[in-house]
Amino acid sequence: MHITLIAGARPNFMKIAPIIHALHKIQAEGSSLRYSLVHTGQHYDEKMSGQFFAELEIPQPNANLEAGGGTQAEQTAAIMVRFEKYLETNPTDLVLVVGDVTSTMACAIVAQKLQIKVAHVEGGIRSNDWKMPEEINRLVTDAITDYFFTTSEVANANLRKAGVKEEKIYFVGNTMIDTLLKQMPRFRKPELWDQLKLTDKEYIVLTLHRPGNVDEETKFKALVDQIIASSENCMIVFPVHPRTAKMIELLGISHPRLHIVDPMGYLEFNYLVQRAKLVITDSGGITEETTVMKVPCMTLRDTTERPETVTEGTNELVGTDPQEVDKKLKQCLSGNWKKGSIPHLWDGKTAERIVNVLNHL
Repeated sequence: MHITLIAGARPNFMKIAPIIHALHKIQAEGSSLRYSLVHTGQHYDEKMSGQFFAELEIPQPNANLEAGGGTQAEQTAAIMVRFEKYLETNPTDLVLVVGDVTSTMACAIVAQKLQIKVAHVEGGIRSNDWKMPEEINRLVTDAITDYFFTTSEVANANLRKAGVKEEKIYFVGNTMIDTLLKQMPRFRKPELWDQLKLTDKEYIVLTLHRPGNVDEETKFKALVDQIIASSENCMIVFPVHPRTAKMIELLGISHPRLHIVDPMGYLEFNYLVQRAKLVITDSGGITEETTVMKVPCMTLRDTTERPETVTEGTNELVGTDPQEVDKKLKQCLSGNWKKGSIPHLWDGKTAERIVNVLNHL
């Protein structure tokens, strides 16, 4: 069987990498499984050059569709048109998509219209917030998926509720955690560690990127100002996208303890996260990593598609009310934060389970 692996944004490659490693292993054992890796080009990132693939120990993609830029509709259309042309000359038996980005949905649609089966890694996760483009991507993808690889019993329940048959659901765990556990011994100290004179558990890592938090000037400033005001003497390290950096400059946000830095590579960023006193974020993926690394985490959102990071892990869903941010920050800095546990099957062997299923299919 030939499998076409799809990745469109940087987190996708972290989810795909362990699957590639597991495929190489089973091939060496005599399996006939073969694969191609397609990068849709949805997000272009200088750091996703040779260095990035070297970090994750995966080969360069077999194809880059270069479908980045434009509105959501334009990007979806570009990915679909280019992926259809790719499949016409590169036939496959199964298209495997991961996560919830535009590429996930677009490539699933193309595959099904060409009567190619679809597997979805991270199937079944839901925020129930239709204002998030990712939620629409999840719903559409899961509506046309043949095989669901899930991260939690919550995701399994969501799929059953939607009428998915039990035999299509494979509870395997979380490939992001496969990558995290494999790469943890290789985490690398970033230059800013010594430049800022950081020390373990004495600083906060902040990441904000969702339009609802970053694009509304008043809301964004209120959040950052509150985090600064409530963080006592902790330094705040804030890796930002250039678009967010422009907003910070426009609003005149500045403080001696707030350090605006460029985005970092995977190994350097997680070196910081692992040693932080607290992570404040609006990212779903980071909450999974903090849960496994037992780092306190505050999510500045009203909903999450990863509820197990709250019910079992170290994450708390705080919302975006500055008063609640103040309350939770004080709770954490006083040392009064839950310890958390690691969800079932988040053990570094998820990709192996996925590939065993694929080999059986």
